[in-house]
Amino acid sequence: MSKQTIPGIERRRLYLVGGLCALGAGLGAARYVVTQPQPPAGHPLPVGFGDLAAGKLMTVEWHGRTVWILRRSADEIAALAGYESELTDPASLLSLQPEGCRNPHRSLRPEIFVAIGQCTHQGCPPVLRAGAGNRNEFLCPCHTSKFDLAGRVFRNGPAPANLVIPEYRLEGDSRVVIGEA
Repeated sequence: MSKQTIPGIERRRLYLVGGLCALGAGLGAARYVVTQPQPPAGHPLPVGFGDLAAGKLMTVEWHGRTVWILRRSADEIAALAGYESELTDPASLLSLQPEGCRNPHRSLRPEIFVAIGQCTHQGCPPVLRAGAGNRNEFLCPCHTSKFDLAGRVFRNGPAPANLVIPEYRLEGDSRVVIGEA
């Protein structure tokens, strides 16, 4: 009889230890989720861009992310319509952007472009550069994804989606408030 009770006791111990391990893992995961820093709710970032020249890019940090503010020239705005057949999502139907930015230039005003400066492939920071035919573009140097000046991704790279446009609003002609509609 002792041989039959020992496996039963061992099995109970195994269940007990397994249950305690699962409980410990669950509590550890819950503690991890609760203690992770979250972006503060609200906390918009006002940024003045009055001295930003056409064709120039300004970068700011907001909630641990790089945000771009680009003042596009009239030629750059006009060029956005010239190569839509080369883009993955030219109408930005699958893009993360505020409703007010659902337009060909993906911005509240055509000359001011605001976007999160992270490639949608692996989060690398693209750079502004002169592309083919004097067409400016954003290039991710890590894996060669290319984006136009509206943050729309070209088909020939690994990035699956257009750049993310954060919530923002414009105050007058020279100030943007990032994180607030």
